[in-house]
Amino acid sequence: MTSRETSAPYRAALDSPDAESRWTAARALAGQADAVPALAAALGREPTPRVREAMMTALIRIGNAASIEVILPYLRSQDAGLRAAAIEALQALPEAIAPFMEPLLSDDDSDVRLLATELARNMEASEATRLLCELIEREHHPNVCAAAIDVLTEVGTPEALPTLEKCAVRFAATPFLPFAISVAMSRISGAES
Repeated sequence: MTSRETSAPYRAALDSPDAESRWTAARALAGQADAVPALAAALGREPTPRVREAMMTALIRIGNAASIEVILPYLRSQDAGLRAAAIEALQALPEAIAPFMEPLLSDDDSDVRLLATELARNMEASEATRLLCELIEREHHPNVCAAAIDVLTEVGTPEALPTLEKCAVRFAATPFLPFAISVAMSRISGAES
């Protein structure tokens, strides 16, 4: 029996009227790449947070580009819980999300760009620094810059310092940013222990 044949009953159970059956099915499909289309369809209509969480976890365990593509649209959800679940799921896949980062950080929607900064938090520090500095250098929205600076404060490398200095000058009239930048620069340069 193929994995698709053995997963068929679980894929069918994603349509069950019983939430517990859907939860069990999602957990059973974790890590099974052939289940991505079924999980995608089920996630889009799932009303129960616990079951949605199990579906997101199943997609994380699969961790391929197809599963990332299922999760990405939830960054635009009006439901704060779904947005948070999507961020958490994508943060768990720093290597798989890497090819999607530049488009996310260039998205027309400032909210998507802001959320995407969080995805850099678990990436390798030099790559996170590069991506966030490129964002800051072209970004006009102070809240997006603030989100990127917050992540750089935690994971940034010294290569971020020139970009942060320029950002402080650009946003000198936005009171919270120069302060956040000074904190970030202190931590990155090691002046603050």
